[in-house]
Amino acid sequence: MNNSTMTFRRYLVLAMVTLTASLGDTFLSVGARQLGPISLGHVDQLFAAIFNPWIACGIVLLIGFFASYLTALSWADLTYVLPASSLGYVVIALLSKFWLREQLSLYRWLGILFITAGVGFVTRGPALTQHAADLETDLETEPETAPEATAATP
Repeated sequence: MNNSTMTFRRYLVLAMVTLTASLGDTFLSVGARQLGPISLGHVDQLFAAIFNPWIACGIVLLIGFFASYLTALSWADLTYVLPASSLGYVVIALLSKFWLREQLSLYRWLGILFITAGVGFVTRGPALTQHAADLETDLETEPETAPEATAATP
């Protein structure tokens, strides 16, 4: 298996990136609504917010996002991982609509449709770009065929 091959496990990592980011952001939103407006000028409020259960869970989920995102970047290009994880916009829209009861306009739904279509285009290509140095290394490690084996026999 080469580094650009997508396996079931790698798709699971991308799903974790999408779900942990979406849920983490949604949990932060629920907690922030409970707290009300917070000013950057009041650092004590920011630290107190960490103890809100929704915000604490959101932070844990976003740490999970960071870990899975870093894992994905270790075997795939940023230009593959970031668009693939943008499916989180769809998840966030659905969570916002049905859990947070937010109103989404037709333009937002159309934007989500375009994002989904774009993700489809991006995932059709390789996950990892093969650079010239990598190709040379691959050629050096392949066994060479003996000339006698390739010659036609009379």
